[in-house]
Amino acid sequence: MKRPEWSYLEPKAIILVGPPGSGKGTQAARVSPVLGIPTVSTGEMLRRECQSGSALGHAVKAILASGQLVSDDLMNQVVASRLRESDCRNGFILDGYPRTVAQARFLENLLVELNVPGRVVFHFDISNKDVVSRLTRRLQCAKCGRIFSMSATAGDREMLCDRDGSTLVHRPDDDANCIPERLRLYEKNANPLLRFYRQRGCHRIRANRSPEEVAREILAVVSSESTTPRVVFSRPRAKAAGQPSYSV
Repeated sequence: MKRPEWSYLEPKAIILVGPPGSGKGTQAARVSPVLGIPTVSTGEMLRRECQSGSALGHAVKAILASGQLVSDDLMNQVVASRLRESDCRNGFILDGYPRTVAQARFLENLLVELNVPGRVVFHFDISNKDVVSRLTRRLQCAKCGRIFSMSATAGDREMLCDRDGSTLVHRPDDDANCIPERLRLYEKNANPLLRFYRQRGCHRIRANRSPEEVAREILAVVSSESTTPRVVFSRPRAKAAGQPSYSV
């Protein structure tokens, strides 16, 4: 997807709400370079903390491995620290935050403090059946964190990231035994969170469509809500011949 003719929009928080496996990370990776704003993924920040070997990292690792959620206070601290960095000055995409109404209320106050006037919320609507199918096929680059979906023809051969050649791995929290608990926790918090955002404006996205279709709809909505020139983007290019049998 090419960069648009006008890449600058008013400072805007783009919030992606949806269950694990609904495509939030995939869409954040597609939309971020088009709009020229960073993606803030709480999951990735927490996973980096786990890899650091710190006491906090060990605690977070145990929580993530069990499919549980970390506390609101901890997540608020992590996110606030990240959003105060200079690269978020013109806006940012939030992937995986907020997950509770308490976090959403904290974020509303934080956006005022950061002078970010715009907020666009997308609800990634998808069935549990589709989520389970996606998560059991999901792989991640062990180095850069890029997400891949294993195709039915991939077999047991080792698969490598087409960006840096690193091995693709199955995340511990995508284990089949963790998925039901992750969905239960998501649904418990999602209903009140979506009510909170529907009162303030929320766009439903049918997340079971192709990544290209979803990305185009997100960009169209973001563009239509901007007071600056609209984003103009091209149709995605056809996949080159000879690419691996797994896809982003």
